Amino acid sequence: MARQTQGTGDEGYLLDNRQAEAGSRFTALSQLFDPSTFRHFETVGVTEGWRCWEAGAGGTAVPAWLAERVGSTGHVVATDIDTSWMAQAGGFTVLRHDVAADAPPPGGPFDLVHARLVLVHVADRDRALRSMVEALRPGGWLLVEDADPALQPRICPEEYGPAQELANRLRRGFRTLLRQRGADLAYGRKLPRTLREAGLADVEADAYFPITSPACAVLEEATVRQVRDRLVAAGLATHEEIDRHLANIAAGGLDLATSPMISAWGRRVTEAHTAR
Repeated sequence: MARQTQGTGDEGYLLDNRQAEAGSRFTALSQLFDPSTFRHFETVGVTEGWRCWEAGAGGTAVPAWLAERVGSTGHVVATDIDTSWMAQAGGFTVLRHDVAADAPPPGGPFDLVHARLVLVHVADRDRALRSMVEALRPGGWLLVEDADPALQPRICPEEYGPAQELANRLRRGFRTLLRQRGADLAYGRKLPRTLREAGLADVEADAYFPITSPACAVLEEATVRQVRDRLVAAGLATHEEIDRHLANIAAGGLDLATSPMISAWGRRVTEAHTAR
């Protein structure tokens, strides 16, 4: 999940990339979602020579895959407000960039623009989406993948005991903090309509929903450690409850899920547009 402009308060992004736990989160998110993302890249036909913009990249896994696919005749630009986790990257261009405030980065127009787990956190997500559409070449593809926590609000879908109830209660507190910072927790389901309203054609969508895996546990532990002080400060949890939840995760008895990630893709329409 990338660090992008979001929220209307003065506390900024809840899951700050500058925190040590961000690296664990990026690794877990890659393990959970890269296979689905790469499958969608195959669907839209990413190939040699393409020019690609990875918006809100956060880490290196996705732009590195794109760079290998497009080869020496193509070009990949990876942008984020905080590029520290891409500082040593090779094979693609890294730029500091705010997708909701800045003009599209140099290197376009692009054959593919992709953003994963970004716009749900961006306060001016409509402007960000327009910028990404404008950066496409005629016939180019936009692929947006975003969470929809409201579709499945529990981190433990089967709440059968105290440990699961505690996990879900802390998750509700976390999502309260997200809403306070401008996150749209029902954004994922809106993507197909949003892409059509932006003028894109051939719009399709699907969803991916990990129910339990070691990466889900790593992601939850890192997330809770990042936000624990804010949960306590907001009166949404106590340190004792958080310590108990972290111990439950470490014990390995929780079936931890993620929010469904909805992927939607469409092609920029031109007079010469033909269906895929």
